[in-house]
Formats: sequence, structure tokens, C-alpha cells
Amino acid sequence: MIRAVIFDLDGTLVQSEKLKALSYAIAVQRLFNLPEPDPRAIEAYRQIVGSSREVASRYVMEQLGLDANLQPLMTQYAVSQPADVLTAMRKSIYDQMVADPQILRENQWPHTVAFLRFVRQQGCKTGLATMSHRQEALHVLRALNLEGDLDVVLTREDVQQPKPDPEIYLSACRLLELLPKECLAIEDSPAGVRAALAAGVETVAVATPFTREHLRSADLVSCRCLVEQPEMLVATIEHCLKGRSVAI
Repeated sequence: MIRAVIFDLDGTLVQSEKLKALSYAIAVQRLFNLPEPDPRAIEAYRQIVGSSREVASRYVMEQLGLDANLQPLMTQYAVSQPADVLTAMRKSIYDQMVADPQILRENQWPHTVAFLRFVRQQGCKTGLATMSHRQEALHVLRALNLEGDLDVVLTREDVQQPKPDPEIYLSACRLLELLPKECLAIEDSPAGVRAALAAGVETVAVATPFTREHLRSADLVSCRCLVEQPEMLVATIEHCLKGRSVAI
């Protein structure tokens, strides 16, 4: 029986992935004094969406060959690695974007947020398993008024290994005092899906413009457990769990 639903954050409850992609593009724009945000950074981030901040910055840096441009700025940003400069630049830009909670509310995924609130009202346990850092995650949850709707909140600081390692889902199940087979994960990225499946958690993948192609090509879940349209979330979950008892 499914007794808890564990949600990812970026791309699942809120469209922060597109804002983070844009923040990378603006960071590269400023790095090279370009007239507009660099679309190459958006495409690079698309390839690594769902990964930790450190992994994403390193990947974008490598794909765009930014190492030599970032190295001279390490002293200014008081960091020891070129990728950390990009992380600091990107984070500052992103923080400015989402400082206004209304921006986050305007970019929430309403069907997923509604589903979280629904299962909570039905007495099902709920959790969050995100690679965002705690301060960022709590800011988003407060903006969406979701802090009180989650029994467990796990962020990047709570694990040694980021997704796709299953650590964060195993930790969430333990804190929820449930077996992995009693939990359902709602994820939007291949890295997140891999993490949940490796933990033994039933998983529904919600495709977004940033992850649809990669979810399809990765072929990690059956088509009946892949949400192609946001409004089909509940119907897809019901179809995916057909034949199983659900405490909702």
C-alpha cells in the first residue's frame, strides 16, 4: 500500500528549472559582455537538470569551455575552483529573480501543487527530496505556502551523495518511518527518477519542456507512469498504480 508521496521541487512543484537555466545564460552573458543571455548555457543546463548545483555548474563550465575565463575571478569570489565562480554568479542572479515570492507563485506547477495538498488532506504522508540547498528550498516552499503540508523536507545539505544516488530517497523513507515500497515519488528529471527507482520507490515521471526528451530517451519508467501533460497527472498516477492499494 502507498502511504506517502515524496515530491521533487525544481521542475516538479515549481518551474524554477527554467529560471535557473536563464540565470546561467545571464551569468555567461556577463562573463563575456554579450548583448543578451547566452542560449548555449540554457541548452547545457537542460542536459544536466535535476543534478546538484555543483554538478550543474561544472557541467555548464565544461560544455562552454569557461574554465580559463572563470579562473581569474576565483580570488574575487573567494573560491578555490573555477566552477564555483560560475555557481556564485548564477546563484546571485537567480536569488535576485526569485526574491519576489510572486515570481515563484507565477511559476508553480498548479496540478502538482494541488495533488500534494489533496493527498495531504486525505491523510497521506508527504515529503520533499530536492537537490536544492535548504535556504533556496524553504524560500520556495514559503512562497507557495507549502511548508505546513510536508512531513519531511530533505535538501542537498542532508545527503552525502546527490541524485541519481538513492541516498535522499532512502533517508526520506526512513524519516517517514515507511518502507520504500510504501512510498511514491513524483520526479521530473532522469537523475531524480533514477534516484527514486534505485531506492525501491514507485515513481511517476512528470515531463517538462526541460526534461521531456531526456525522460523519453532514458526509458526509465513505462509510458503508463510518464506524465506528458500536466493536467493528466492524477489520471497517470491512478493508471500507474492500478491494482495497488493507495492510502489516498
